[in-house]
Amino acid sequence: MTVSGRLVIVSGQVGWNPERGEFASDDIATQTGQALRNIVAVLASGGAEPRHLVRLTWYVVDRQEYVAARAAIGTAYRKVIGSHFPAMSLVIVAGLLEERARVEIEATAVVPR
Repeated sequence: MTVSGRLVIVSGQVGWNPERGEFASDDIATQTGQALRNIVAVLASGGAEPRHLVRLTWYVVDRQEYVAARAAIGTAYRKVIGSHFPAMSLVIVAGLLEERARVEIEATAVVPR
């Protein structure tokens, strides 16, 4: 991929609600929606929008849980990000730093000049 513009790199976001200071749920789809909202907030602070996303890397702790929740995760994604689909990778991991986290998502955006 070749890009021209300003990079906004978002470190891994989990389903932690920053306003309440806690996870809203242990459900992977709910956590995904919150992680994506967290990404959008960080993008906004860097002058970017979801349409500027060029890459998302998802880290998931349970493959079966992810597969079972695909439809709800897709709904959460479209509600927060819309119909923009950047390059994505999904990695199954043994665990995440936050024990209750079911998913962590990193993002890269390019804001055109």
